[in-house]
Amino acid sequence: MAAGSACDDGAMETSSPRSVTVRRESEGVYIATNAAGAELRFGQADDAFGNVELLLAAVAGCSGTDLDVMTSRRAEPTAWEATVTADKIGGDGGNVLRNIVVTFRVEFPEGEDGDKARARIEPALKAAHEKTCTVSRTIESGTKVTLRAE
Repeated sequence: MAAGSACDDGAMETSSPRSVTVRRESEGVYIATNAAGAELRFGQADDAFGNVELLLAAVAGCSGTDLDVMTSRRAEPTAWEATVTADKIGGDGGNVLRNIVVTFRVEFPEGEDGDKARARIEPALKAAHEKTCTVSRTIESGTKVTLRAE
């Protein structure tokens, strides 16, 4: 259940815990399972997404959800694709991604409904970036990550 609390600026926040469980399949290869039981294989295998690729896909998927919902209510897209690029930087300060760019290529049919959908592209991306995409907003906020062993 979501719990509410006031932010420093007086706005209300809600908390809705999320979790996944990750188990080892083999060296460097893992299976993530969510609360619904869905599974995703990832890691260092030729036929699996790498860790960084999962993060990039999550950014596109999260932002793309707003784009999809806000535009497809007007017209069904004839093409919908997102490409995500980033620079992986390594050095004395550790590995980090910089310059994450998500480029959406979305097409709609000609006509009034397609025009209405096209008009919603930029507002949808703005909403995702400024408010609703938890993934990219978390990255940009620099949220602390705690690693611990039991």
